[in-house]
Amino acid sequence: MAVTPQTNTTLEEIAQVLLKVHTVAICGHVSPDGDCLGSGLGLACALRQLGKTVFTLTAGPESIDASLRFLPGTSQLMSASLLSDVPDVFVAVDVPIPERLGEGDAVRRRAGTTVTVDHHATDAPMADYSYTDPDVAATALLVWKLCHLLGADCEGAVATCCYTGLMTDTGRFQYQNATSAVFRAAAEMVEAGALPGEISREVFQNRSRASLQLEAVAIERMEFLREGQCVISWLTEDDFQRAGAVKADAEPLINLLRSVIGVRVACMLRQQGDAVRGSLRAKDDTDVASIARSFGGGGHRAAAGFTFQGSVAQAVEALGAILSHVE
Repeated sequence: MAVTPQTNTTLEEIAQVLLKVHTVAICGHVSPDGDCLGSGLGLACALRQLGKTVFTLTAGPESIDASLRFLPGTSQLMSASLLSDVPDVFVAVDVPIPERLGEGDAVRRRAGTTVTVDHHATDAPMADYSYTDPDVAATALLVWKLCHLLGADCEGAVATCCYTGLMTDTGRFQYQNATSAVFRAAAEMVEAGALPGEISREVFQNRSRASLQLEAVAIERMEFLREGQCVISWLTEDDFQRAGAVKADAEPLINLLRSVIGVRVACMLRQQGDAVRGSLRAKDDTDVASIARSFGGGGHRAAAGFTFQGSVAQAVEALGAILSHVE
């Protein structure tokens, strides 16, 4: 790809940087999803094969989603705040800006060299070596290529991690970003040992009862706009307490809203202290990232998020006003 304001290097050059050092710290964004964890753990596995000392970090103290704990290497994850070492290289995966690194940003600032591998658009690179391709479906696809450039054995664990990242960020290969290149890469990963049936069961068929209770509440609260083309629902902290639920239990709900016939844009709101976290999904070519940016958020054209400062009622009103005019 051509060099852009957010890309100042190549994956080949990043591979050479990693091959020349001894210690590497890898960190993704706060509240890591399947692509974030799969990318970081897959790269860590490849580097450990090559004899590198690798610290796999979480950006905050939050627990890893239970549906992703099957991934190879999760037992070696540690909070970035606990790492006192100064790594030769810090690699940010699936995260475009320092603020999204959470506690990992302190490690980034003291590292000898910094690297970013990502697929989120950003105005400027935050690393010495930044490779960001917004046209790629998942960061895991970039990591898959990088692991091959490193000369690592990509069978087994690396393939499992990268397949999980690719599968989750394409919505089980259902989103608009599920291109022919995605399916070719997925086939390579399966040939290298990724087991689609087992991975799918771990990620998508392990819902808790609490998650189902939240689903019932979200369905009851659905509000439709523009003759059913847009839908909003929301959850409060009290809803989570009554169900005995955690944040991860609400993750499937945005796709539930998106699945309703006639819906083009779905939004799920979740109270988070004095703020509200919003997730947006598009079923067609509507640019939900532009909607998220109006609230200071961002993301991809078909999937984006934002944080609204205010109450749930205020968030519903503000978002409803925008969705009512979606073309």
